Amino acid sequence: MDVDDPTPRRGGGGEPPRIRRLEESVVNRIAAGEVIQRPSSAVKELVENSIDAGASTVSVTVKDGGLKLIQVSDDGHGIRFEDLPILCERHTTSKLSAYEDLQTITSMGFRGEALASMTYVGHVTVTTITEGQLHGYRVSYRDGVMENDPKPCAAVKGTQVMVENLFYNMVARRKTLQNSNDDYPKIVDFISRFAVHHINVNFSCRKHGSNRADVHSASTSSRIDAIRNVYGASVVRDLMEIEVSDENAVDEIFRMDGFISNANYVAKKTTMILFINDRLVDCTSLKRAIEFVYSAILPQASKPFIYMSINLPPEHVDVNIHPTKKEVSLLNQEHIIEMIKDAIEEKLMNCNTTRIFQTQAVNTSAQASTQKEKGTEVSTPTGLLDIVKNCTYVGVADEVFALIQHNTRLYLVNVVNVSEPAPLRELMMMALKDDESISDENDKEKLEIAEVNTEILKENAEMINEYFSIHIDQSGNLTRLPVVLDQYTPDMDRLPEFALTLGNDVTWDVERDCFRTAAAAIGNFYALHPPILPNPSGNGIQLYKKNKDCMASGERDNDSTNTDEDEIDQELLVEAEAAWAQREWTIQHVLFPSMRLFLKPPKSMATDGTFVQVASLEKLYKIFERC
Repeated sequence: MDVDDPTPRRGGGGEPPRIRRLEESVVNRIAAGEVIQRPSSAVKELVENSIDAGASTVSVTVKDGGLKLIQVSDDGHGIRFEDLPILCERHTTSKLSAYEDLQTITSMGFRGEALASMTYVGHVTVTTITEGQLHGYRVSYRDGVMENDPKPCAAVKGTQVMVENLFYNMVARRKTLQNSNDDYPKIVDFISRFAVHHINVNFSCRKHGSNRADVHSASTSSRIDAIRNVYGASVVRDLMEIEVSDENAVDEIFRMDGFISNANYVAKKTTMILFINDRLVDCTSLKRAIEFVYSAILPQASKPFIYMSINLPPEHVDVNIHPTKKEVSLLNQEHIIEMIKDAIEEKLMNCNTTRIFQTQAVNTSAQASTQKEKGTEVSTPTGLLDIVKNCTYVGVADEVFALIQHNTRLYLVNVVNVSEPAPLRELMMMALKDDESISDENDKEKLEIAEVNTEILKENAEMINEYFSIHIDQSGNLTRLPVVLDQYTPDMDRLPEFALTLGNDVTWDVERDCFRTAAAAIGNFYALHPPILPNPSGNGIQLYKKNKDCMASGERDNDSTNTDEDEIDQELLVEAEAAWAQREWTIQHVLFPSMRLFLKPPKSMATDGTFVQVASLEKLYKIFERC
């Protein structure tokens, strides 16, 4: 419906505008613009019609990103001759006859709007033949009706739908699509997703006039082969199979199978292929949950590859919530997402192994000197300073070597040799200096304690390295510490205390006590202790005043914000702010994601103050209601 004058009227004067019923052609064109939003939308609808028709081969040809031509051909059952007159009328369909049929619908199409919408925004020609007919029929449609009677023609089994001059009568839409990026990559992406899921169908997609198909998949009995055909062997190499089911006789929630990438997979964009009851859909909440799980496993710039096929009872899926059917609503959706997320977490935890990097031959430079080592020629690079200053980090090759790239060359770097080893005796002497139980004058006693504990650790070095990944060399130097949490380095100011604790407090000759005391020492060292410098936020900034005498005598300003910048030790303040900010970032981005993946909290944590409930939303709501 429309009104005479769209200009808003001020005040109460004048009669209200008259309401009119819009013409059917206007209504249909508005609806068509919502169903067919861009060329890729038309391709998706036509391909889904082909699959519903039982096709084993679907071919797509596109010109000018789909604006000039979209042609979809299949070898399905075709369209009956007597149905051609109403084929492109709105809400004509063979998929259902009553609203209740939606509760058990298994086909992808059901509204009868797609073909009709295409005729209102483009020129549609249909060629079809059914089994047993001697010839096919071709007919053109405009605005939902036939332009002429069906004409007999030569045809191959199935149906061919051709859409030309899409959005010819929607100037703004056509200009927007012409000025934006070509829609063809979106079409290729749709066809690729269908090819991965429908492994018994041959798909091809090419640009008009091109001899080479951008997507060409042959029917196969293996899903992993379908992924290999479409996305390449490099993707398949890093995939893991996953299955989840909830076959409770009372609920009968769902069954899911698919493939997910492991930690070796590297990509800049998440690829998520999701089919629910064989329907290609998007689920933002599920995608967000999966990406959160991977965020603790993959490098920050890398994204996962996900293929999932979820099967539920048809009555548990509401398919009629989106104009283009790209989204569905699920019964018990939160429970389903939680189960899938937990299954992915468990799968990733069980495969949490060292990342693998492919190797290749490296051309040695004429300027580089070479040396023979164990029968292998190793290139020793010159200009190390330039390499170190301008290198790009690639990744970890093994527990000793890392890979870096400089210009066109790839180098292995021994990261153990880069760091100077820490003498245990000196570390322990540093810790003993802070021990108030031993006087500062008694250096001989401190030295004896340090030497005895150093010898204890040297004697047990092999066991310490094997069980706890703490490496101590024959000279009594600490050379390597374990990585307890990825992206987290403990406070090295506490390293002297840690070394002394290992030698003095760990019971190395009794296995059970050894593991208990060593784990306690390692846990205390790696714990997220507050920085040594006080927190400078709020009143804490007063502790960074240069004039300490005024503070000692109690001469301080009641207003903590009224602190002159000249009175503050800015260098110390910046250091403190950086330390506390780093701690907060580590808690948020390292500790809690790792807890979700790896922590199995003991019951004692519920009573020892580790986890304390501070509020209940249900009780807060009741308080707000009373207010």
